[in-house]
Amino acid sequence: MRRPKKYQSGEAAQYISRTRALNKLQLSLNDFRRLCIIKGIYPREPKHRKRAQKGASDIKVLYHAKDIKFLLHEPIVWTLRDYKIFAKKSNRDKAIQDFQNLKRRLENYPDMKIDHIVKERYPTFIDAIKDLDDCLTLLFLFSTFPSLRFVPREQSALCRRLTVEFLHAVIAARAIRKVFISIKGYYFQADIKGQKVTWIMPHYYPFQPQTKKEVDYKVMSIFVEFYTIMLGFVNFRLYHSLNLAYPPQFPSTLMQDTEDNLSDENVFVSDRIATLNYELLRTDSGPQEEENDDIDLDLLEQDGNSGKIKKLKEEAVEVAKLMKLFNGLKFFINREVPREPLVIIIRSLGGKVSWDKNIFPGATFDETDERITHQIVDRPKMDKQYISRDYVQPQWVFDSVNQRQLLPTNKYFIGVTLPPHLSPFVDPERETYIPPEEKALRDPSLMEKNEDLEDEDISEGELENEGVRDKHLQDAFDREMSESKKAGKSTDRSEKEDLKNQEEEEDDDETLDPKEKKRKQEKKKMAVQASKVIKESKRAKHKQEVEEHRLKARMVKPRHRNLFRKLIRDQQSKEKEEWLLKKKRKRIEATTKQEKKLKKIEERKKMLAD
Repeated sequence: MRRPKKYQSGEAAQYISRTRALNKLQLSLNDFRRLCIIKGIYPREPKHRKRAQKGASDIKVLYHAKDIKFLLHEPIVWTLRDYKIFAKKSNRDKAIQDFQNLKRRLENYPDMKIDHIVKERYPTFIDAIKDLDDCLTLLFLFSTFPSLRFVPREQSALCRRLTVEFLHAVIAARAIRKVFISIKGYYFQADIKGQKVTWIMPHYYPFQPQTKKEVDYKVMSIFVEFYTIMLGFVNFRLYHSLNLAYPPQFPSTLMQDTEDNLSDENVFVSDRIATLNYELLRTDSGPQEEENDDIDLDLLEQDGNSGKIKKLKEEAVEVAKLMKLFNGLKFFINREVPREPLVIIIRSLGGKVSWDKNIFPGATFDETDERITHQIVDRPKMDKQYISRDYVQPQWVFDSVNQRQLLPTNKYFIGVTLPPHLSPFVDPERETYIPPEEKALRDPSLMEKNEDLEDEDISEGELENEGVRDKHLQDAFDREMSESKKAGKSTDRSEKEDLKNQEEEEDDDETLDPKEKKRKQEKKKMAVQASKVIKESKRAKHKQEVEEHRLKARMVKPRHRNLFRKLIRDQQSKEKEEWLLKKKRKRIEATTKQEKKLKKIEERKKMLAD
């Protein structure tokens, strides 16, 4: 039997370096990178790098040999080679100034089609929805870009159109489930065909150019090239499942990608927001989605005693309420409030929204409309206010969605310090630090206790610092002091009596027989005595924990030591994070408490002055 040569089988034959792959495919590095991004092929990390690199000690970029063989049969490879041929021939025509031939070549420019790759990577519609998170986040980011070197304005306009179409599908299906405001942007989570899709919509700020080293727009634009085709397929299927006409028809004044609109960034953004407040046309065929939005809970009645079935029923009821949260409500957004996230949330949960038509297009009713129930304001005060509506800050909308109910508006009035905005994307049963506000949401009695304690602390601090006491407070204080003195005297008397009794008993014990003494001692042991508080020594407790940790480390087998160390490091990092958050919380509470004290002292001084 012939003996196989070294590095011709096993892990060395399974991997191939990038330089060998480039030679095999006869492509440049940029074309190879583009092909891999579109096909979804990425470098791999082998178990034994030295074997995979055929004995080489340096670090190389490795791919699976099967993936490279898979690329050999891809039709896009021929299109990429045609681009290379086109570049060489067009450069030659420019050099010899053969402009007629150059014009002919430009008319026959090779076109790359990647529709078949979308179908290949996502065999079913659900597979495409599962992979929508990164797609939506990147397209929402590119929809806010101006014209750049590797990001033409046509690409950002296409991203804007596709994202607006997707948001209309979300609004029509009433699919929004969770929202959150962060430094990165607005987090949204929607339920599409039973799958949770989460994406980030960035804050709109004036664009700041980045250096080439920080951001590679060329690679990002290749991803966008694939994701635009993918989202087009998804939008088409979603619109047909919701009985909406595709492509959606917007008014002639909106979404017109002319030179004036593309050059003016404010018009570009305001058109995108105006289209979200526009009702789309529905097809006549098939029932409408809104008519069948009630969930049939009778299907869950079987095995109703099961805990999982009860949770499913409760979740179904909550989702049904959430889908109709803003039904019958009309909102008016002031000019200083960011409109896009609020329009998406309010319209997807059944509400109606408008703004000042003299400043932005797409308004549906005026500010003077008496049917407006809520006006969203983000300024300290307003000159003119209507009695028939509530003036709230934008956070009220986000918190109401996360709590799945209309929260009281008194904590969100104009100029009021807002409650903390809690993230709905964290695990409620996590072992790390949980803020007291989140605990109070689960148990409202905790919030009331905390508020009472804060009020008591503030009043005591004022009395100590300022010496401002009312008659009733002074009487109560004197009464408590006198009671404590009486209690102290009584305790002193009882201690003296106990000592006397002990001395008398000792004298009696000396006169008794040894049997009687033994019987008395046993009787004392059987008697019930008052318990004493024993203080734990922190130092001894820490010493015991260290010893237990050492014993655990000794019991771990040598082959599991690295895993054990990793677990310990993770635990230590969690404990450190929890400690830092608690420390930060204490600092914040101390500052807020001091501010409340000062505010209350000033109010008391004003009252005394009056």
